Amino acid sequence: MTALLSLSGVTAYYGAIQALKGVDIEVNPGEIVTLIGANGAGKSTLMMAICGNPRARAGRITYDGQDITQLPTHEIMRRDIAQSPEGRRIFPRMSVYENLLMGAHRKAAAETAETMEQVFALFPRLRERRAQRGGTLSGGEQQMLAIGRALMSRPRLLLLDEPSLGLAPLVVRQIFGAIRELNRATGLTVLLVEQNAFQALRLAHRGYVLVNGAITMAGTGAELLARPEIRAAYLEGGH
Repeated sequence: MTALLSLSGVTAYYGAIQALKGVDIEVNPGEIVTLIGANGAGKSTLMMAICGNPRARAGRITYDGQDITQLPTHEIMRRDIAQSPEGRRIFPRMSVYENLLMGAHRKAAAETAETMEQVFALFPRLRERRAQRGGTLSGGEQQMLAIGRALMSRPRLLLLDEPSLGLAPLVVRQIFGAIRELNRATGLTVLLVEQNAFQALRLAHRGYVLVNGAITMAGTGAELLARPEIRAAYLEGGH
């Protein structure tokens, strides 16, 4: 199978600090792939490097068979890629409905309405809150809105950066359940960056472990969950 997204030997820097050190990962069509690691390991940098900021200084990033390493961010994001960034970054003064519309750029009105119904079916709370300002939502509702906004562009690849950050366990299970259902029902390909290793590896088909900017381990979600070094580093002391 040809990978939908492939990173080969990718290095990236923030100023003089090397954040990624020759990273190789592949994400196949229809997969949920997770990248786990401690805070500061380079997970979010990798996600942003896929989008062209920071630019990969060495190595190659390909999407759907085409080299996107040197493309500007706006051109990368036009290629059926959507991102739900760390920290949600919704528009707090806009309503839920208006936030969702912001994700539907370049889509016909009928397609936008259909996709919005799909988002509301996935996250019924957003339908209840559709007229409410984004900034007045709970943290979990804001995360649902950030993911829903990303889905409005009907992407082939969804980049999810720390969707569970700061959320209660019940809300985390709801959001991860929605991601699983979306993948199962539509075949959406997902690259998930996550500190909650237990939930991420339960959800993912495959996973990679990132330590100090380098991939140290890879395998199926179940394989990584069973590794004693993974349990000791990321799972001990509760989930």
